[in-house]
Amino acid sequence: MKRAEILDEAKKCVCGQREQEYGSPEDNFKAIAGMWSEYKGCTFSALDVAMMMALLKIVRIRSGGGSGDSFVDLAGYAACGGEIAIRV
Repeated sequence: MKRAEILDEAKKCVCGQREQEYGSPEDNFKAIAGMWSEYKGCTFSALDVAMMMALLKIVRIRSGGGSGDSFVDLAGYAACGGEIAIRV
């Protein structure tokens, strides 16, 4: 998979069907952050969720268990995290 293809696929994921199915990544990450915060007893932000999900993908890729989709997801989480961070 070429880098442009990875970025194109990531854009489709975070700006297309998944957003229509699950809502905006920002809102979704805020909901996840709330659940994580309750579960762990400390505060997580939407940006924390984006970065920790990116780390999950990095671990999968590093362990050899990642696929092309892992790189697409990593790019998507980075894009969502960047947008959240700039809004903060």
